[in-house]
Amino acid sequence: MAWAELIVPALSGAVDYVVQILHSPAQVVAYLCAAAGVGLVILGAFVRTMMPLRWLAVGSNIGLAVFGALHPSAITFIIAVLLLPINIYRAAEVTRLTRRVNRAETSADLAGLWLKPYMKARELKAGQTLFAKGDAADRLFLLAHGQMELADIGQPLEAGRIFGEIALFSPSRTRTHTARCVTDCTVLEIHETTVKQLYYQNSAFGFHLIALLAGRLSADVARERRP
Repeated sequence: MAWAELIVPALSGAVDYVVQILHSPAQVVAYLCAAAGVGLVILGAFVRTMMPLRWLAVGSNIGLAVFGALHPSAITFIIAVLLLPINIYRAAEVTRLTRRVNRAETSADLAGLWLKPYMKARELKAGQTLFAKGDAADRLFLLAHGQMELADIGQPLEAGRIFGEIALFSPSRTRTHTARCVTDCTVLEIHETTVKQLYYQNSAFGFHLIALLAGRLSADVARERRP
């Protein structure tokens, strides 16, 4: 009897509340938007990559902002509106990076275009060594201007191409060659922590990096087999 006395009034109150909502078009829209926003949050919990997660967050923020405005709920509205521009910016940033990666997949020469915003410039004089064989590896490099070579094997490095990636991902994490400037050079560098962030945030970047590593390793094997 005690449970019935508790459940019946609760159900009656819930029914009355639903009826009130259904009689107000604004409240119907508000709760539908709230349901969509919460649903997108739940869906985002199952997403493994960054780009769809960000866009789901944008949709959730919009839905909850509409609910907060129509219900009204000031706290919900303020939180959603504050988070919306942040998620839009991050989503657009990841989308731009994805497009750059997709363009870069057609040509290795374009690899530096989408990495340059994350790289820092470094000026070197002719004869200066960027890294020596056996040094610890914690950066990728791109030759922007000048001439540079792998001094121990006499191989020139092409301008606009990434180099130093093999040592970065090798078990020993040490340089396998010595990179030396033939002329004054401008080198762009990116730290391994940023490389790893880009790798985990975007699968296309990861696949391109793997292809780059495989190509360089194949070239090294072919060079070793030459008589």
